[in-house]
Amino acid sequence: MKLEWWILLGVWLLSSGLLFLIPKQKIRLAITSFVFMQAVTWMFGLIVVEVGLLTYPVRLFAKANRASFTYEFFAYPAVAVIFNVFYPHFSRKLIKFLYYGAYCTALTIPEVLIEKYTDLLEYHHWTWFWTWITLFLTFMISRGFCVWFFRGISKEMD
Repeated sequence: MKLEWWILLGVWLLSSGLLFLIPKQKIRLAITSFVFMQAVTWMFGLIVVEVGLLTYPVRLFAKANRASFTYEFFAYPAVAVIFNVFYPHFSRKLIKFLYYGAYCTALTIPEVLIEKYTDLLEYHHWTWFWTWITLFLTFMISRGFCVWFFRGISKEMD
């Protein structure tokens, strides 16, 4: 088995494992966040690939779609769940900004390494900076949606 397929398997296992970290009282928030982020990342992922900014040479369902099913449909939404479930709701703005930055950086660094050393991802008119910015924006969109969706239900967002 090629390195790329082992990496994909590892991403699926790690992403699945993240979902076991969700506290029972936050399951509704987790499901809402996961499904919403799937819609957002699926749409943005397709646009980026169709415009030719990046490609995924090795991917699941290669004949059905040129985007990365693993990343757009499962891994990133799973990380967004953890982001929203453990969000520091009552912290200062600086802590919240650092929280966003930590997640964006933690996802951007492996992506850069994957792009450089594997055939899972190729940047064409894209850089790590655009990845970081789009992650930041999509985390903001996800957080905003969850806050809006659960407004008035404090136990979900606390």
